[in-house]
Amino acid sequence: MNRRSFIINSAVTASSLALGLKPATAQAYPQRPVRTIVPYAAGGASDTLGRLLAARIDKDLGQPLVIDNRAGGASMIGTQAVAMAAPDGYTIGFVDSAFMVNPGLFGAKVPYDTRKDFEPISLLAVTPLVLAVHPSSPASNVRELVALAKSKPGVMTFGSGGIGSGLHLAGEQLRQVAGLDVIHVPYRGGAPAVLDLIAGKIDYAFSTIPSILQQIQGGQAKPLGLTTGRIAQLPGVPALAEVGFPEVDAVLEIGLVAPARTPSEIVAKLNQIAVNAVTTEPLRQRMIDIGFVPIGSTPQAFRERIDREIDKWIRLIAAGNIKPDQ
Repeated sequence: MNRRSFIINSAVTASSLALGLKPATAQAYPQRPVRTIVPYAAGGASDTLGRLLAARIDKDLGQPLVIDNRAGGASMIGTQAVAMAAPDGYTIGFVDSAFMVNPGLFGAKVPYDTRKDFEPISLLAVTPLVLAVHPSSPASNVRELVALAKSKPGVMTFGSGGIGSGLHLAGEQLRQVAGLDVIHVPYRGGAPAVLDLIAGKIDYAFSTIPSILQQIQGGQAKPLGLTTGRIAQLPGVPALAEVGFPEVDAVLEIGLVAPARTPSEIVAKLNQIAVNAVTTEPLRQRMIDIGFVPIGSTPQAFRERIDREIDKWIRLIAAGNIKPDQ
């Protein structure tokens, strides 16, 4: 390049930057596959949605999303890997409700700052939780279940997927707001809790829709209420807010985040593609069919939700004196 060409090119570049135009390298993102960390083993809700999303958005992104399962540490191992990754858009991560719960549950043991070490991309979807009892239970609605529990303090049991899980915290919300004296029975996952519920070994449980829908449809479990509004799969089941318990609002949340300081134009592009994927067919209907409620929020709305949820769970966990299972 001669000196005249260098001067002209430099001037063009400077003018473009002054006008707010992005260099070609930023405009061309991505140039290689994007690693997407799921902080759980294959087969869970986050992994299922991650693989559905990856299959849907490859074309729009122009590069494949490569799922990287990093299980362990109550989701913190995989999430820490996202926080420590280069903020260049080539590593992003799925997060779920544990992302917002862990600051209250583990405190200073969380190896990253949940509020500061990530750029939220989008809240992709939520999964309602359903409060269910054994078909033989005399309770036919939530108020009757509460009255039954109050008539037998320290006797009735509720199961969950483990201490600090969303299923546990939904039960804790109900316990605190209704003033119940009940026994929490933690399991290693939601599926074993459902099995003991239909076997009559526990009195009630909160469950995700995918984990218990078949049992409800088969008459092995009786649904009483939902932590969100009514859903198509269970049209006759009211929201807990409808029957006087709006504070019981725990859901399974699944979203996408990037490392802090990821360029805003990359976050915006990932947001646009992800939102389009979860709000249009065929992925939208597929998500509904397996128990998700598609959301597709803006980055700012997701950030505000993260802050609200962290504060909510810190208060609830402290009030319940809940300690993580060691």
